[in-house]
Amino acid sequence: MGASAAAERVMSNREWVYGLHAVLALLKRHPDRVLELRLAERRDDPRVRAIEALAREQGTKVQRVDAQTFQTVLGDVAHQGVAAEVAPLAPWSEDDLFSALGTATSPLVLALDGVQDPHNLGACLRTADACGALAVLVPKDRAATLSPVVRKVAAGAAESMPLVTVTNLVRTLKMLKQADLWVTGADADAAATAAEVDFTAGTVLVMGAEGAGLRQLTRQTCDHLVRLPQLGSVESLNVSVAAGMLLYEVVRQRSRK
Repeated sequence: MGASAAAERVMSNREWVYGLHAVLALLKRHPDRVLELRLAERRDDPRVRAIEALAREQGTKVQRVDAQTFQTVLGDVAHQGVAAEVAPLAPWSEDDLFSALGTATSPLVLALDGVQDPHNLGACLRTADACGALAVLVPKDRAATLSPVVRKVAAGAAESMPLVTVTNLVRTLKMLKQADLWVTGADADAAATAAEVDFTAGTVLVMGAEGAGLRQLTRQTCDHLVRLPQLGSVESLNVSVAAGMLLYEVVRQRSRK
C-alpha cells in the first residue's frame, strides 16, 4: 500500500488515519485511540465488513457516509472508503523512553542527528516501526518533527512509533550508553561495515543529517562507526534509505541468533 493510501491528516483539530491497512492496524493495536470510524456507504466488500465488525465489537462509533463527506473531511486523497478519527499519540519524553527501556529486551532505538527533510523523518518512522524499534530520537532544534507531511509519509507509523524530542542529543546518547545500549553511528568513511558489528545487544543507530552527516560531538560519542558497502558511483545514500538498510541489518542479525 502506498503512503497516500495509509496516511493521516490533521484538520480542524481532528486527526484522521485513512486507508484499509492503516485503519485496521489501529483497530488491532490501539483500539482505545480510535474515536470514530467512517466507511463509504457504497463499500460492502469483505475487507470493509471485517473492519466494521471489529470496530463495532470494540464499541467504536461507526458511520456510513457519502463521497462528499469524505472529500470535505479528508480532501482529495486515496482513502479507500475507510477513515478513522483518532486521539493523537502522546509524545514521549526522555523519562518515558528510559522507563520503556527497563522492560525491553535488547531494545533498538533510532536517533536522527539533525535530519531536516520531513519526508526522510516520515520514512524513518515507518521503517523503524516495521523493524520493531522502541522509539525514534530527534533533537529539539534544527530538525524535522511531526507535521502533516511527516504523518502522510509515515503511512500510519506516526500512530505507533514514539518520537522523542530531546534538548541535547549527545547527552541522551551518553545516558543510553549508561543504560547498557551500544551506540553505532552511520558514516560513509567508517572502516567497518554494518555486517561486521554485533547488533544483537541493545542498540542505538545514529543517522546524520542530509549532506552534513554526523556532527563531530555525536560521532565522538558513538561506540562504533559503520558504513554500508557501495558498489556504484554515488557518494552516499539518502538518509532514510541508509537507515532502513541498517535497521534491517539489525533484524537480520537478531533473527539468525
